Amino acid sequence: MPGAPAPDGVQACPAPLDVRTRDRVTELLLQQGSATATELGVALGLSPAGVRRHLDAMLAEGLVESRERPDRGRRGRGRPARVFTLTAAARETLPHTYDGLATAALRWIAEHGGPAEVAEFAAAQVTALEERCRAAMAEAGEDPLARAEALARALTAEGYAAGATTIATGGQLCQHHCPVAHVAAEFSQLCEAETEVISRLVGTHVQRLATIANGDGVCTTHIPARVEPGARSDRQRIVR
Repeated sequence: MPGAPAPDGVQACPAPLDVRTRDRVTELLLQQGSATATELGVALGLSPAGVRRHLDAMLAEGLVESRERPDRGRRGRGRPARVFTLTAAARETLPHTYDGLATAALRWIAEHGGPAEVAEFAAAQVTALEERCRAAMAEAGEDPLARAEALARALTAEGYAAGATTIATGGQLCQHHCPVAHVAAEFSQLCEAETEVISRLVGTHVQRLATIANGDGVCTTHIPARVEPGARSDRQRIVR
């Protein structure tokens, strides 16, 4: 029955940690920058031991880091106090307003400069990405499909979780993540600028078949197979 003691010889499972308390610990560390377990306990009305359970779990998950507090005077006996701070990984889990800010900025540009200004802004935003990918593809050769595979590796390193596959009519570049999907859902110029970058990097015309911003599960770009001079692809027909 619930709450019954564990049988002899069987170790009871530890009680689950209160998620709300962890959130309050995170909020305090965000506000104060750093704090000891005792200081957090006082602010939360909890014992230092209770707070340490949460801090130990957060340490194990890489959400906080600890260090000895600098000694600014005479200190009594015992271990020096340890202060805890949030890590960059913890800050990434906090709510952000980046999408809202970016959307508001593009709306302002569209209102005052029109769609062409939005397109120019989008093209400028992908310039650095194009340069980094081009450097990563320096030894990919001239074949568009080989370049697509190299581009997929470069995009994966940028966080796009990309892959390239060969199909009957050429190849496909698939991106399983889009960092600007929420903004691109309103401003397609971002997808168009990215498509132009892909075309320049693989060295041939490409066609976007699906985008995450449009509600598809994956951004899919078709890369036509190269047709050698004098050769006829299987999908070409003779028109009389």
